Amino acid sequence: MPWLLSTQLDRLSSSPSQRQCERTAFSFYCAVRERQPVWRLEDMRSMEVFCWEDGRPRTFLPSEALLYALVHDHQDYAHYLLNRYSVSALRAPRCSFCCCCGSGSPHLSVAVRYDRMTILGMMVDALKDCDVQSGRDYLDGCGGCSHVADAGKTAVQLAVELSRPDCLLILLVHGARPDALDAALQRLVSCDAAERRHAQRCLDFLLLFLPKPPALRRLLDEPQCWQSLLGNEVFSWLCGLAPPPLLLQSLRCLARTGPDQIATLPDFLQLHS
Repeated sequence: MPWLLSTQLDRLSSSPSQRQCERTAFSFYCAVRERQPVWRLEDMRSMEVFCWEDGRPRTFLPSEALLYALVHDHQDYAHYLLNRYSVSALRAPRCSFCCCCGSGSPHLSVAVRYDRMTILGMMVDALKDCDVQSGRDYLDGCGGCSHVADAGKTAVQLAVELSRPDCLLILLVHGARPDALDAALQRLVSCDAAERRHAQRCLDFLLLFLPKPPALRRLLDEPQCWQSLLGNEVFSWLCGLAPPPLLLQSLRCLARTGPDQIATLPDFLQLHS
């Protein structure tokens, strides 16, 4: 519990051993926050700091250390953990409240929440080391227990909800399921003008990677609103009244053959609904 002061820890803990574990855990959290050198952090993790679990101390797992690195954007430490432990650094730690492990990986959602694009890219690259199904489980898993922040949401859904187009593109390029079209439309219509550009980009990326968008005829209930937000061509396509715009068709082909090139296109070739 690194967010508690030492005096609070003393009141919450019942045994000297548990209090000592909590103090060392807090020191490890502070060391990552201060971005101390990787060798020092690994020495601490493997020999000096401990978690308290099931009535006894244990060392921090690489996956727990990676969560600290994510929160504090310690890119060198994240790179080391992913290079040394590969996919095992993405395993969901056991929840300290209910003692269970969630599906998927909470690390992807944490990276989106804190907008850690560089580390997110490292993590999805690490997923290349596992089989296709396992990689998809990590990318599309909701992860976390019901009481954990962002539980029940995939990393893609969270990226849309927070209007993080760069994070969303990284996930989609590496095979995450583009399953947040409704959320993207809702976000677009409800956000303020300052956030609309990012919300628009999220919708654009989803449209590029969706295999076949459903006909959303409910948009016809408020045609003027949606036409002004989406443009006539995209609006008609999403309502099932017209084929996709030519530019969108071309970019969808590019997304399938060379998706890493989408973000490098000049602005006049970017999709703007």
